[in-house]
Amino acid sequence: MWVLVAAILGTAMALIDTTAVNVALPVMQRDLGASAAGLQWVVESYSLFLSALILVGGAFGDRFGRRAIFSLGTALFTVASLGCAVAPTLGFLIAARSIQGIGAALLMPGSLALITTAFSGEARGRAIGTWSGYTAIMAAIGPVLGGWLTQAVSWRAVFLINIPLGIAVLAITLSYVPESRDSDAPRAIDVIGASLVTAGLGALVYGLIALQNARADTWGLTTAIAGLVLVAAFVYYERRLARDPMLKADLFASRPFAGANLYTFLLYAGLSGSLYFMPFDLINVQGYPPVAAGASLLPFIAIMFVASRWSGGLVVRIGARIPLVVGGLLAAAGFALFAVPGIGGSYWTTFFPASVVLGCAGAFFVAPLTTTAMNSVPAEQAGIASGINNAVARTAGLIAIAGLGLALASRFEMRLDVEVTKLNLTQAAIAQVERQRGNLLSGESLDLRLPPREVASVTHAIQTSYVAGFRVTMIAAAMLALCAAIIAAVWDLRVRTN
Repeated sequence: MWVLVAAILGTAMALIDTTAVNVALPVMQRDLGASAAGLQWVVESYSLFLSALILVGGAFGDRFGRRAIFSLGTALFTVASLGCAVAPTLGFLIAARSIQGIGAALLMPGSLALITTAFSGEARGRAIGTWSGYTAIMAAIGPVLGGWLTQAVSWRAVFLINIPLGIAVLAITLSYVPESRDSDAPRAIDVIGASLVTAGLGALVYGLIALQNARADTWGLTTAIAGLVLVAAFVYYERRLARDPMLKADLFASRPFAGANLYTFLLYAGLSGSLYFMPFDLINVQGYPPVAAGASLLPFIAIMFVASRWSGGLVVRIGARIPLVVGGLLAAAGFALFAVPGIGGSYWTTFFPASVVLGCAGAFFVAPLTTTAMNSVPAEQAGIASGINNAVARTAGLIAIAGLGLALASRFEMRLDVEVTKLNLTQAAIAQVERQRGNLLSGESLDLRLPPREVASVTHAIQTSYVAGFRVTMIAAAMLALCAAIIAAVWDLRVRTN
């Protein structure tokens, strides 16, 4: 029981933080005076180290002890959360979030590994089911809790809630959880592979974010290309040179496994990338309070949670192809519906229908996708297969936030030029807008020293421009989901069902 409690609370801590922070971002931006591009690093710094090091975290647990590495990850995450809560500047916050990401990369693989080693047979299945159910509930609570804490206390309180959770997890783990390790685990850790993928993803994301500033075209493009080269070098090293590679390339010889991960990358790129921008539209443009913004996606999460048991057996009954095709098509429809609302309107006729459709999509693709990825490889390789699939999903979100942010910024700039021209502003007013152009992407006017009538006009122009950019991200997400559905339709996804 104590192993299960520690694993649930540890995973919940990381999940709540991830979902709660997104809702707090618009308020955090105003408090720290961050640009839209700078604020992306609050999420990207965490995601970068988590996605790049999660496979290394699993290998560390097998090699040095799962309880020890799980505890180390929890301690790092907890201390870094305190650093986030007291961060005086954006740079300090980004550094603390990076340490959080390293802690999560050690913590998250260990939580499921602890359950796998402590339980066996039918009890293991029940334990994993319990873990999955409770962590899903925690993920659903995250946005609402984050919105409430941001609105009632401060965005800093979103990080402070991790402190008592982390202390409780450490106390339970060190007191009641037995140590375990894999005696057959490789003795060497793939340091070169981890360094290449971290540097490559970091450079790629840095370049994409830099490209959001029109004055950084050459530098951003050069850095992004360098990132792609480093990622290619990582793939080559893992396939040809590494003695104990963190990425088991031979698993991709299984067509169902390769197809499931390609589907994962496309769909989770659309999901993670587009929904990052939702709170900015809801809070800065639509005028939602943080609590309402956090609750806006509850239908999406609730439908997935309620339907999870039903959808989990679909692969056994009808195979993976139909659920994944339907899930991709519904996800595309849900994203397209998010692109419809303008400024204003009731939640029930604007964002609620889109959230419901996206929840129905998740009911079709989440559990069948995981089942397909796990059943497409031999049972003894299920752990590394799960780690790779998780890393693919995290990497997809990491790249998509930067890539869709570039698309949003480009469309925002184009639309703002048109809107400002329509207003017939004075040259002094236009000069103010130009000076703050990089900061106006937040969706609201910032420190515009203009007559009230001009402030209102410029604010509306900025909000209209942000909505135009937001629609581009949602349409792009819909296209990614549609591509995932096509992959599911044409790819060989037949897997073992026992």
